[in-house]
This record gives sequence, structure tokens and C-alpha cells, in this order.
Amino acid sequence: MGIPSFYTELDKNNRYILKCCFFVFAVNGLYAMILGSFLPLISSEYGLNNTVSGALLSAHQTGNLIAGFIAGVLPIYLGRKKSILFLCSFVVMGFSIMIITGNPVLLILGFLFTGLSRGSISNFNNTVVNEVSDSSSVALNILHSVFAVGALTAPFLVIACTNIAGDSGWKIAAGVIILLAIMSMILFSRMKIDDVAKRKESTSYQFLKLKHFWIVSGILFFYLCAESAINGWIVKYFIDSEIMTREYAQMLASLLWAVILAGRLTCAFIGDKVPKKMLLLITSIGTVAFYLLLLSTQNILVITIAIMGLGFSMAGIYPITVSTFGGTIKLYPMSMGVLLMLGGIGSILMPIIVGSLSDNFGIWAGMSAIVVAIVMMLGFVFTNVFHVTES
Repeated sequence: MGIPSFYTELDKNNRYILKCCFFVFAVNGLYAMILGSFLPLISSEYGLNNTVSGALLSAHQTGNLIAGFIAGVLPIYLGRKKSILFLCSFVVMGFSIMIITGNPVLLILGFLFTGLSRGSISNFNNTVVNEVSDSSSVALNILHSVFAVGALTAPFLVIACTNIAGDSGWKIAAGVIILLAIMSMILFSRMKIDDVAKRKESTSYQFLKLKHFWIVSGILFFYLCAESAINGWIVKYFIDSEIMTREYAQMLASLLWAVILAGRLTCAFIGDKVPKKMLLLITSIGTVAFYLLLLSTQNILVITIAIMGLGFSMAGIYPITVSTFGGTIKLYPMSMGVLLMLGGIGSILMPIIVGSLSDNFGIWAGMSAIVVAIVMMLGFVFTNVFHVTES
């Protein structure tokens, strides 16, 4: 496979920016997804109940959502480079808090800080890669693929560190992430980048009158409900249910992201050959079917197959949904921010709902609540398929 054409056209400075963004986004994927692997270990070490554990995941998602606003405003006052360096520092503070203390309030603050950094880096990298590559879909696909690579390595890092230091090995893994985050800040500091975005956004909110906007918002809201809760709770569900060993549960979390990566690459490959709405419907039906299969059994082989099917099905839902709305996003740039905000609320609410239900009715009941989210998502997908987009 040759070097992508968008890359060969770049000068040395822009190539550095691109490689820097790819590396940092892989680190972003690593620490964003390691929290689900940390959850059973942190809960055990500090004696946290499921409601508090769910609140930690929700705090991370809250930080991720707040970052969307901060990342838009802060560059006006500090410039883009200083802003991203400042916001990057929060991941260092967040993981440091986790290592030092088990105080629930401070832990919630620590998880909030990791979300702030994650969302800020995501906003910055997507914007900069889009600018530098002249909106190349290949460049953006590579960016999101390296995020998945980082995510699927997270459980392996936890397994390696717990093999070295036992149940407290997660603290070593947190230390590794702190070092990688500091490396990311050094790489960002060497970028030569315009301090002001190249394009001024239209501030029109006319898109709020479009039925299609609310349908797409519904899909993303319920999809992100499910995604955040599955990523955050799946390892703890397997361990608390005594279905499998902790190590196998961590391996399945990694497998989930390996098939998500494969699914994203597949969707990128067939995206122009299959109608978007049909592809969205097929992947959504697959998500519901494989998640129901996952909850219905304690057979490890069937669960492994269900995890593979679930990851492959979930992989394309977010990018395909956004692409079906692409024309409106170009017309109303503000619509993307509002879309992400509404979706982000779903990712905040669901982990704590799962935690609260788990404390009151058991972990299986908590995980079953995710079924409601994916069935609602499928309902909005059906509406999207038969909806004629407004001109």
C-alpha cells in the first residue's frame, strides 16, 4: 500500500503536525479506554460502590463534554497552541489524583480532568488534521483508526502492569499514561501552527428547525449512551458476575476495540459502495442482536463471539450517522457542536444509571438498561432511513 496522496502533497512542517496529531490521538485512545479496565481495580482498592464507580465514568464524560465549549473559547484568549498545552496538562493531574487518593470527591475530579483533556485533544486534532490535509477523508479515517489502536492496547497495559505488581499494578499503568501525556505536550509545543482557525464559522441556528437534525441527534444520543456504558462497565460486569477471570475480561475489552478498528476500516472501504442509510440500519440491527446475545449467556465462547459481533457492528454507527448529516454540517457549521453536545449528555447519563441499578438490583440489571438505549437508537435509525432530508 503506497503513501496516501494527501500526505505526499504536504510540506515538512505540516507532515510533522500530522504525525504529531496521530501519535497524540493514539495516546488519547489509550487513556480514554483504560478507565473501563481500571474501574474494577480502583473500586476494589478504594472500596467504592457501583454508584460511585458509575459517577467516575460519568465525570469523565462530563469533562469530555465541557471540553467542547472550553476548546472553542480558550484559543481566542491564549491562541491554539498554548490552549491545547494547558488542556493537555489536565490528564497528568487526573491520573496523578487517582494514584494518590481514594477520596470519592477527588476521584470524581480526577476523572473529570481526564475527560477535559480527552475532549480538548479530540476537538483540536480533528480540526487541525482536517485543515492540514484539506479535508481528506483518508487522513481523518487514519486519525480515528490510531485512536482505536490506542484503545485496544489499554487492557494489555493493565494486564502487564498487574502481572508485575498485582492488584496495585494499575498505578504503574497510570504512571505510564502520565509519561505519554508529558511526551504529547512536548510534541505539541514544537508544532508551528496558526493561532487562529482558518475559517470563521457561521453562527446560524436555523438547523434546529430541521427534523433531520433531531433524528440524527436521537441516534447519537442513544448510541453514546450505549457506547460509554459498554466501554466503562463491560470488564466489571464480567468480573462481578464471575463469568470469567479478570485477565480474560481485560482481553475481551481489547478484542472489542480490535474489531471496532476492523469495522471502521471496513466501513471506510465499503462506505462509497453501500447506501449510507442502509449501512447504518444493518450495523444498528447487528448492535442490538449481539448485545442481547452477550447478556443472554454465561458461555465464554458465545460471549467472545458476541463481543466480536458487537464491536464490528458498533464501529461505523457514529461516523456513518455524522456523514448522513454532512451536507447540513457544511451549511451550518454550528450544528456539529450542538450535535456533539446532545450526544455527550447521553454518554454522561448512562454510566451512572448502570451503576445505580447495579447497586440496587445487581450488575446484570444495570447492564440490561443499555438494551433500552440501543433499541431507542434503532428506532431513530429506522426513522432516519425513511426520512426525506430537507433541502
